[in-house]
Amino acid sequence: MRVLKIGDKKFDLDEKTLIMGILNVTPDSFADGGLYYSIDKAVEHAKQIEKNGGDIIDIGGESSRPGAKSITIDEEITRVIPVIEQLIEEVSIPISIDTYKSKVAEKALELGVSMVNDITALHGDRNMVSMVKEYDAALCIMHMKGTPSTMQKNPSYKDVMGEITSFLEERSRYAIEQGISEDKIIVDPGIGFGKRTGYGIEDNCTILGELSRLKKLGFPILIGASRKTFIGNISSKIYGKPLPIEDRLEGSLAAACIAVINGADIIRVHDVKETRSALNLVDCIIKEKSL
Repeated sequence: MRVLKIGDKKFDLDEKTLIMGILNVTPDSFADGGLYYSIDKAVEHAKQIEKNGGDIIDIGGESSRPGAKSITIDEEITRVIPVIEQLIEEVSIPISIDTYKSKVAEKALELGVSMVNDITALHGDRNMVSMVKEYDAALCIMHMKGTPSTMQKNPSYKDVMGEITSFLEERSRYAIEQGISEDKIIVDPGIGFGKRTGYGIEDNCTILGELSRLKKLGFPILIGASRKTFIGNISSKIYGKPLPIEDRLEGSLAAACIAVINGADIIRVHDVKETRSALNLVDCIIKEKSL
């Protein structure tokens, strides 16, 4: 049995795939910027994530869409902490803070948040690793080439999955050396973060197709493909132009199913209810076969 502990919750990863529901408290996130920018709307959406079958809520106050600019620590704290203060009493599933800034993480962890989702894989703030260790939080480390503002400016790879695997192996080893418990680490290959899409090259599809290569690291794998650009680009082969964000549900579900079949343990999504329904079927097939 493979068990992942986040806060006081224990998840059997051999029993079901976990769903991480996205809660963007931002005005400019690519898929839902501004929709949950108020405290009341954010809390209500988080409660809906839990009701619809979500296992984790991932709250972020800074957009990481391609081309996004960084915001100040104070601005990020102002966006997320009031929501967490109210939310921590309203839901029973674990809350993750999507940040690479240790001071933001500290404020969230003090309130009872039990996971840090760091898109910089501990590169963004040298104090983050000690903060995660101090609170014994779960930690997701992600591969990204560049920063959100630069990552889609001509990324290149010789072996995209090989480079990602080597990077995540090095960063997870660093985390462990710094005192993070091995059983608290989750890895994310970073779908859409500095990956080529369009023009006949689809790194994100390669990652999903070769995801099993990451299994050798021994950590739970998180995939976040929901509504991303590559889904719209691939559909342009049929429709003659990329699909808009609001029409990418079916592609997102397909990506989620393929990811789980190839080894993903956690799927980070906007559409929790639909993804839960799809993955219930996938889990019934593949989890039963593994028993």
